[in-house]
Amino acid sequence: MKNTFLRRFFSAASFLSALLLAGSASAQITNHSARTAPAWLRDGVVYEVFPRAFSAAGNLNGVTAQLDRLRNLGVTVLWVMPVHPVGQEQRKGSFGSPYSPRDYYAITPDYGTKDDFKQLVFAAHQRGIKVILDVVLLHTAWDSVLMAHPEYYKHDAGGKIVPPVPEWDDVAGLNFDQAPLRQYLITMLQYWLTEFDLDGFRCDTASMVPTSFWEEARTALAKVKPDIMMLAEADKPELLTNAFDIDYAWPLLNTARNVLGGSAPASEIRRTWEKEVARYPQGALRLTMSDNHDQARAVACFGVSGALAASALMFTLDGVPLLYNGMEVGDAAESGDPALFERVPIFWQPKGRPPLSEIYRDLIRLRKQFPALRTGSVQWIHNSDEGALLTYLRADDKDELFVVINLSNRPLHAQAELKQSNDFAPVKIAGVKYSEAGTVADLQLKGFEWRIYHRSADLTAAR
Repeated sequence: MKNTFLRRFFSAASFLSALLLAGSASAQITNHSARTAPAWLRDGVVYEVFPRAFSAAGNLNGVTAQLDRLRNLGVTVLWVMPVHPVGQEQRKGSFGSPYSPRDYYAITPDYGTKDDFKQLVFAAHQRGIKVILDVVLLHTAWDSVLMAHPEYYKHDAGGKIVPPVPEWDDVAGLNFDQAPLRQYLITMLQYWLTEFDLDGFRCDTASMVPTSFWEEARTALAKVKPDIMMLAEADKPELLTNAFDIDYAWPLLNTARNVLGGSAPASEIRRTWEKEVARYPQGALRLTMSDNHDQARAVACFGVSGALAASALMFTLDGVPLLYNGMEVGDAAESGDPALFERVPIFWQPKGRPPLSEIYRDLIRLRKQFPALRTGSVQWIHNSDEGALLTYLRADDKDELFVVINLSNRPLHAQAELKQSNDFAPVKIAGVKYSEAGTVADLQLKGFEWRIYHRSADLTAAR
């Protein structure tokens, strides 16, 4: 959204209320199947780009210029953060939040023109990359063109337009009880879909917009372009039954950060994963990430090795992985609060880094090579140090991949209860060294070290 991660949660009381409401409906949701996502999304890798920071130019052409590099990295879906003009009234920082839109039908001059955006989408499509646009429908800037329709906004008892929640005072909350507003927003989404040949949308704060609106919008958009994707910034199971194809694996991200920071054991990853599977509709697709625009960089928080351990987890668990804006070179400019309100260009050549781009490229290639990493089962393997070590299998009827991740900063020696362990061979990944000491079942790892092993077998016959 537009602030730090902690400010994302509108208030403790409201959040608790939302959890209670979600819990009451969870039993019904889990009995349903999730909406079937396009195959290109399920098999894909998403790259979130912040044009303001992505290049020296800080514009859309600066993104277009790097499409070949992103394609070679293995990116298949480009998520472009909001391109609309930013509100100037009650603006945050020097540049303002990209999540404070002033005109839904315009592109900020700082980024270029509509033709520049069309060229970006066209060039991406030529390279086999889908493009989705980040849209902000919960609120607008205070100087939005929609202020000509004050009835579109939320008001307090005195008739004053108010923010969606008190803490977000740089934006004004929209009122989805207004049918004309809903139609305006749906027509606007259809415009961007058709005029720019987009492949879908990432929808900001989707959990705070009525589900009925999203379902209405999805029905209308499907008539324009059926094979789109809709990504919800949400952790709300009901959104994935009809409206959205994928949402955020927020609990997994939060747990991983707690584990890497030393405040939770590695076993919490499994507990969180199992809890999420139990409360979501069957077949639900989640966006897995270790970085995004709302948080300080994982590199800044946990060091390069810790950040890579988190990425190894997110790229090998089920779901669709995300790379954020310079993450592939270990950019650590956002050492404190995310620089959403300023312009802090990515430093593309940081010193003292391992070959991060090659590591991410190999992880992406691995996902492409083995369907087990995209659609196979997740089987948790017990080990003798589950406070620090995570071990699991991704398997289908052709392959098994054994993933080993030390989520602590200390070296360890542990045993894994892996059947037929002698049949597993190490997978070659740039920068990852396999020690000659120990075996697949008798593991010796340095702090934040991780490894992936592979076994080919007719698993159906073996079982």
